[in-house]
Amino acid sequence: MFNDVFKYYKARKPPPELCNVIDLEKVDETLVTRIPVSSECKTCPNSILGLSPTESWNIFEFRRISGLFVIRNPFTTHGQQDWIIRCLKNYPKKPNITNIDAHDLLNKDDTWWNTCFGIAPDNNLSSKLRWATLGYHHNWDTKQYAEESRTEMPKELVALTRYFAEVLGFNDFRAEAAIVNYYRMNSTLAGHTDHSEPYLEAPLFSISFGQTAIFLIGGHNREDPADAIFLRSGDVIVMSGDSRLRYHGVPKILLDDSTVWDSECYPNKEDWSRAQSYISQARINLNIRQVLKPGQISL
Repeated sequence: MFNDVFKYYKARKPPPELCNVIDLEKVDETLVTRIPVSSECKTCPNSILGLSPTESWNIFEFRRISGLFVIRNPFTTHGQQDWIIRCLKNYPKKPNITNIDAHDLLNKDDTWWNTCFGIAPDNNLSSKLRWATLGYHHNWDTKQYAEESRTEMPKELVALTRYFAEVLGFNDFRAEAAIVNYYRMNSTLAGHTDHSEPYLEAPLFSISFGQTAIFLIGGHNREDPADAIFLRSGDVIVMSGDSRLRYHGVPKILLDDSTVWDSECYPNKEDWSRAQSYISQARINLNIRQVLKPGQISL
């Protein structure tokens, strides 16, 4: 079931029909419930987070999938640009770990950003960046975390997810690990569950920037049926409760002609020109997790 639906949306010839993909720009009240924003959370504590006023947010919970929320693009245009640049310029830097580290593709003391967008840009390297890990670094071979493989989480990312968590009532959430996924237009993410964290009761926050994804979420077994959802630039999907361990994946990336992240008014025109050239043919996904149990200080 999940695999069959994944293959259907992944197909190129013939391309899939998209009429059954859930579109939160056209809210179907039979599928989602609109969640009111708590009156205690109407003032964003930090302007550097790039968020719109909280009272303007649209938050939905899926009726058939308890604990699955989407915050529809709570970012300002400038905020989206800031986060895209952080994901491209800052998060692939050491001590964070990326997929290209093992292949010795960067000169000593150079960065992916400078190599791809500097004086003599390396266009081949630009498309080779697939992921970066922050905080507790996920081991892709063992599917585990280790105390000796831990660096400091970016403070702005901790603050952002703490605020999202408070708005949704998850007041004890702590951002301790993150994976930044870099998708090209032909990329996919196979169906999987996120079960490596010792504390699975905490929600998982997943933030999209750039091109549109078809996000697929099924049940606790691959044989269960699956729903497809459009995730557009700025959307935040939150997996908690029953949804936290459901199979999910991304079978297709679609060009979004609305370019909601686009603007000529960004203060650093050179940085945004570089980031814009990348994101016009790519999607970035930030997913942030709590690793430790409440009261636990290390693994």
